[in-house]
Amino acid sequence: MNTEKPKSEAMSFLEDLTGGPLTLGGLMAAIRLGEGTTQAEFASHLGISRSHLCDIEKSRKSVSPQRAAAFARSLGYGEAQFVRLALQDMVRAAGLEFTVYVSAA
Repeated sequence: MNTEKPKSEAMSFLEDLTGGPLTLGGLMAAIRLGEGTTQAEFASHLGISRSHLCDIEKSRKSVSPQRAAAFARSLGYGEAQFVRLALQDMVRAAGLEFTVYVSAA
């Protein structure tokens, strides 16, 4: 029995745009590019270095769920999607084929 939720149109669009599964770094890059800001400006807003942001965007560094939630708050977005993507990135990096779902308690 398949209990997977269908992807939203927005998620499908972003995955098509990025050429693969959406990552937290991919989402952050999309937000940054959509706002028309440089990595340096965006990183400064988040309180991290430009090189650290670059590593996150390129999936070279992972982000803890706590930090993902802080990034979401700083950018004015809901925390659940950022936390879900941070956890999904960790699961994917561990080589596990699971899909992470997050909901508020």
